[in-house]
Amino acid sequence: MQIKTIDPRALKENPDRMRQTKSSPQADALMLATIKAVGIVQPPIVAPEADGGNGYIIDAGHRRVRLAIAAGLGEIEILVVDAANDNGAMRSMVENSVREALNPVDQWRGIERLVALGWTEEAIAVALALPVRQIRKLRLLANVLPAMLEQMALGDMPSEQQLRIIAAAGEVEQKEVWKAHKPKKGDTAAWWSIANALTKKRMYAKDASFGDDLREAYGIEWVEDLFAPADQDSRYTTNVEGFLGAQHEWMTSNLPKRGAIVEVNSWGQPELPKKASQVYGKPSKSDNTGLYLNRDGKVQTVYYRMPEAAKPKGDSANGAEGAINDDTGSTPKARPDVTQKGQDMIGDFRTDALHDALGRALIEDDMLMALLVLAFAGQNVRVDSGAGGNLYGGARFGRHGARLFTEDGKLSFDMDTVRGAARAALIDVLSCRRGMSNSGVVSRVAGQAIGADSYLPNMGMEDFLASLSRRALETVAKDAGVEPRARVRETRSALVTHFEGDTNLVHPSALFAPEPTEVLALLKHLDHEATPQDEGETDDGTDGGIVANDGHGEVDVSDMVEADEGPGTLDDHETAYGIAAE
Repeated sequence: MQIKTIDPRALKENPDRMRQTKSSPQADALMLATIKAVGIVQPPIVAPEADGGNGYIIDAGHRRVRLAIAAGLGEIEILVVDAANDNGAMRSMVENSVREALNPVDQWRGIERLVALGWTEEAIAVALALPVRQIRKLRLLANVLPAMLEQMALGDMPSEQQLRIIAAAGEVEQKEVWKAHKPKKGDTAAWWSIANALTKKRMYAKDASFGDDLREAYGIEWVEDLFAPADQDSRYTTNVEGFLGAQHEWMTSNLPKRGAIVEVNSWGQPELPKKASQVYGKPSKSDNTGLYLNRDGKVQTVYYRMPEAAKPKGDSANGAEGAINDDTGSTPKARPDVTQKGQDMIGDFRTDALHDALGRALIEDDMLMALLVLAFAGQNVRVDSGAGGNLYGGARFGRHGARLFTEDGKLSFDMDTVRGAARAALIDVLSCRRGMSNSGVVSRVAGQAIGADSYLPNMGMEDFLASLSRRALETVAKDAGVEPRARVRETRSALVTHFEGDTNLVHPSALFAPEPTEVLALLKHLDHEATPQDEGETDDGTDGGIVANDGHGEVDVSDMVEADEGPGTLDDHETAYGIAAE
């Protein structure tokens, strides 16, 4: 390294110089005045020509040399250094970066020059103390229209997402969009409008249900997203029409039994058939399945249930309920903690949990028999009785009773068969679903008795939380240790995130334990059976409690209603229904 004095006009410009963006006239005027007053303070850095010539090539200081000539200087001092293997590419870039932040376009040109010389993106990032992501972002400029690059060189840069969209578009498309959105001189470009005009909907291979046969039939070609994480399937296509057509044909060919393709509304939600209600719990065999495409083109499944036959007219229960719910006051009703839709969902949750418990929980034989009695007391039970009456539903239970008979029509069974038939009959009878199938309080009592609460699913999902009032939602948040937000939607979103892990939400209103008043209402049926002369006393002198007759005498089991002894325990009432201890 040595200092020499030379005519600035003899120096040659480096065609690969780092800073190619022109400086402002004001900055040039200021430097020119400084050179005229005190000369060049820091000598330009030059290197001997690498091809054997006798001249010098400027590594750093092109602007100083140019303005020294403009100032009329005959000689200037220069700092001669050895020529670098990369023609001074990295040295020039570092030197310019330290002096003043390089324009992104100049940075990109320097990076491309280094890559051409064999530098890796990681090595460039280390040398320039920049993230690798920033290096890759700048390299996107290689696919940008030159006219747009000129605008970006003025410091008017789009966001990374906008730059990715622009770089992904073809040159012809960029020209057309730039022609329509080119800013006036001195104005900044509306990059969001440009990116929006160049945006193409992507359909990803990971969301495709169809195979290669339909892909080829609809002319779909997968393109790899080079900027996506390496461990993800980032293949996509912009052939939206072909993708949706292939998905629709796949759905048509793979419709399940009782299945149909449903349309979606403007919010991307499925439009169920008229009067159909969505099933939020486990679907039964009689439920319908709907297939639809969401906004990403992915096949989604929804289960729904069509309404049952309407109740006969003159239903006194409905009339009473209407009378009770009649509100003639001037004060508007406050929104209930759980909406009607939420109550429907709770009914589904309870029923599925109850059926799971009846099918799998440990239940003693005496408890099974007690539950069977409760089940047949449900308001949804209609049986063809030999005592007369015009009732329906006996055929449903006949198939369970048939399991207890031999092929020649003789009653013969073992205890395992009885247990299986009892469980199956209880599943058919007991229901918490709202509507005609609701068993009423007896299904709640049964669920509490066998511990069906432990089978309830996680209710910390968007649909159910949306059915809660603000007060109820904030109560859930407080119990879960989640700080309520200013907006209900934000609180709900925070709760959904909180309950996505191992923590489950079971709303207190979904628990099976009934209100005492509901149980008392059930016990009132005993009063209708007592005669006036009984006056609270039975023929045998007892106090008129709940009496079961097993054919060998009557046993008072009223304590069973008052005591909550847990599933499978009758204690002193083991023989209340004539069941001998095994």
